[in-house]
Amino acid sequence: MDDKKTQKFVREAYGKIAQKQKGCGCGTCGPDAEGFAKSIGYSGAELKTIPDEANLALSCGNPTALASLNKGEFVLDLGSGAGFDCFLAATKVGQNGKVIGVDMTPEMVEKARDNAKKGGSKNVEFKLGEIENLPVADNFFDVVISNCVINLSADKPRVFGEVYRVLKPGGRIAISDIALKKELPRKIQENIDAYVGCIGGSILIDKYERMVKASGFENVKITVRGSSPCIDPNTEDPIGRAILDGLKNNESLADYAVSIYVEGNK
Repeated sequence: MDDKKTQKFVREAYGKIAQKQKGCGCGTCGPDAEGFAKSIGYSGAELKTIPDEANLALSCGNPTALASLNKGEFVLDLGSGAGFDCFLAATKVGQNGKVIGVDMTPEMVEKARDNAKKGGSKNVEFKLGEIENLPVADNFFDVVISNCVINLSADKPRVFGEVYRVLKPGGRIAISDIALKKELPRKIQENIDAYVGCIGGSILIDKYERMVKASGFENVKITVRGSSPCIDPNTEDPIGRAILDGLKNNESLADYAVSIYVEGNK
């Protein structure tokens, strides 16, 4: 797939999700966003601290818990969406800390900024930009988090190069993502809807680890948390159907895709 066309399609798809026009993207196609968030590691207490409108059920883990955030830290969220993890991180770093979310989808950034106003969040900022070309300064952040987004990038090594650039020396990454146990069937690899669904663009676990290390990170650790978010076998959503219809006979998505946590230090 052409990288620019892929990026354009992903941006348009998530713009529609932000406007609740269609689809589910990464995560679940079901209506219970709160229940889904709890199923992947968020507590009820955490969910009470953030605006309901920020939870679009587009996650595959809880990177804010993985990061063990401290008061006063500066945090960057890659692909921040409607602000879900940013608002949660903001409660952990406090008013002396700072959280910046970057997203390439104008509709998502607008939604996140509206959520910040409604919630009165003062230590959160949202920027429109690409995670391959982060609109932030060098050596600025203590922590970079991301949640089920890097798989959507057509240039993942560049993403980690940018992450390394913006982290302070000694800074850390805490990333939740989707990776593969084995290569996907070609029908899924070549389907743009499967790409939007966080599956088609995913890479093998060992390749993911090598990529992070090649960017300069030390103490790299990848933890397999379990199967990727499930898809209703009867779904009519085009994203879910593209993935399910591309599987071989008698196989499930769990045979290929898993949710992972990625850690490392600059």
